[in-house]
Amino acid sequence: MANTYTWDCKTVDTYPTHNEQTDVVYNVHWRVTGSDGTNEATHIGTQTLETEDLSSFTAFDEVTHANVVDWTKAALGAERVTEIQTALDATLVEMATPTSVTRIIEE
Repeated sequence: MANTYTWDCKTVDTYPTHNEQTDVVYNVHWRVTGSDGTNEATHIGTQTLETEDLSSFTAFDEVTHANVVDWTKAALGAERVTEIQTALDATLVEMATPTSVTRIIEE
């Protein structure tokens, strides 16, 4: 079974006014959770969005989570998205088949 990745990009920073628009999303706080069906691993970060060209501006009350996920992935770039998913894959493999385990010696 292939790993799945869930993007959470619901927390954003906005400019109250910018280039004659209101509530302009300029920064996204993202979280990606990878799952192998048994284990889950998470990678978090922030991504600044380009806000100079607002010709395709979407009013904040019309912005969907899917919009923000798409904007975030586009701003990160395909290579970085792949790096994030590859890191999650490695973490999930380590969780499923650990190469090291921390133990406590009882007195």
